[in-house]
Amino acid sequence: MTQQQTISVTELNNRIRALLDSDQFLSAVCVRGELSNYKAYPSGHHYFTLKDAESSLRCVMFKSAASRLRFRPESGMGVTVWGRVAAYPRDGVYQLYCSDMMPEGAGDLQVAFEQLKAKLAAEGLFDAGRKKPLPRFPARIAVITSSAGAAVHDIIRVMGKRWPSSKIILLPVRVQGPEAPPEIASALRYANRHRVAELIITGRGGGSIEDLWAFNDERVARAIAESVIPVISAVGHEPDVTIADFVADLRAATPSNAAELAVPDENEIREGLLSADIRLSQAMRKQIGNYRRSLDDTASRRVMRSPTGFIDQRRLELDGVRMRMTSASGAVISEKRNGHISLAAKLDALSPLKVLGRGYAIASAGDGSVVRDAGQVEVGDLLRLRLAKGGLACRVEHVVNADGRKV
Repeated sequence: MTQQQTISVTELNNRIRALLDSDQFLSAVCVRGELSNYKAYPSGHHYFTLKDAESSLRCVMFKSAASRLRFRPESGMGVTVWGRVAAYPRDGVYQLYCSDMMPEGAGDLQVAFEQLKAKLAAEGLFDAGRKKPLPRFPARIAVITSSAGAAVHDIIRVMGKRWPSSKIILLPVRVQGPEAPPEIASALRYANRHRVAELIITGRGGGSIEDLWAFNDERVARAIAESVIPVISAVGHEPDVTIADFVADLRAATPSNAAELAVPDENEIREGLLSADIRLSQAMRKQIGNYRRSLDDTASRRVMRSPTGFIDQRRLELDGVRMRMTSASGAVISEKRNGHISLAAKLDALSPLKVLGRGYAIASAGDGSVVRDAGQVEVGDLLRLRLAKGGLACRVEHVVNADGRKV
């Protein structure tokens, strides 16, 4: 066995690192694979494994590079990464230090768009139930866009033609670049805090997805969702769709279309008023004609031509009613009188006085009771006799029974 130089582990790892660092190919490589065990730490650094069907590679993306990502990497996602291969002497491993990452298939912006869209939709920010209605005739409209862009000039031109009485308040912001999202969000909150308008239009002219990206920013989307004032999103051209379009109360295809949706057309309103005036005049003439015919019909009646004749007719009718009532009441009285006479005659026929008038008398004892039987009295009792005229007081001398014998 030959004598060999002995080195430490650190020396070996440093030599390996030096070899890797000196390789120009490994200093700028582009590697395609699938993300695995992806973790973003509070420090801002991202650690993950890049793998294919047969091998895996440890990777790290430091905070400065990770902050530039426009999508959210997830385990299982196919990506292409750029970076350099270097050894980490402490652990004796090599890894890929990533400087950039791109999802496979769709671009990173498209992936970021879909991820944010799914997130906000799950929170309910796109729900139709939270959309606010636009004012019909807004007196003040805030426009949040670039003061140098064509969008603001298109909005002013269209509104001036359609509804010049609305006042346009421009809140100038940048609509492109990293400074644009916070400026747009701040302008939206300023407009709400100070109630500068009854309606807000925010947007810009057309461009690439990179140009329009400020309106796909989560900060802008949440500022629109928080707005108490209704918001129209007018970003790009007809095919362009941004996150702001989904969150806003109304999406306009272009800034010019936003102006058309924000205010009514003065000419259409005028024509509508003229049409309504014509219909109202026709309806009034028809109603007046109906009232005139009703008045003529009333005026042609006899009572209106001769009010006293109407009263005389009613007086004759009243006299007829009075005569019928008098005749009916006389017949009723006569019938009742005849009934009374008949009953009085029957009562008179049954009167005890009639019996007394024929020579009979009514005997009553001292207690006033009528004597009907000779057995009720005794010799010496005092009786009173009621005659047809006057009466007698008698004392019983003897009593005779029913067969005529003295008792």
